[in-house]
Amino acid sequence: MKKIIALSTLLALGALGMACGGDTANNSTNANANANRTVANALNAANAATANAVNQINNAASQVSNAASQVNSAAGNMATKPANATVAANANSNANHK
Repeated sequence: MKKIIALSTLLALGALGMACGGDTANNSTNANANANRTVANALNAANAATANAVNQINNAASQVSNAASQVNSAAGNMATKPANATVAANANSNANHK
C-alpha cells in the first residue's frame, strides 16, 4: 500500500510539473512518469505471479489433504473389517459348541 501511495504521489507531482514547467521540465517529468509506469507494471506482474503461486500451493495442499482423508478412510475400513470378521467367526464357533 505504501508503494502505491508513493507511486501515486510521484505521478501527481510529475503531472504538476508538466503543467507548470517548461519543455525541459516536461521532458524530465515524462521520463519520470514513464519510469514510474514501468515500475508499477513490474510490481503488478510480480503481484500476479505471487497470487498464482499462492493458488498453486493452495491447490497442492488441498490435494494432499484429500489424499490423507482417503488414506484415513481406507485405514479405518481395514481396521473395522477384521474385527467384525472375528466377531462373526467367534459367534459361529460358539453356536457350533452348544
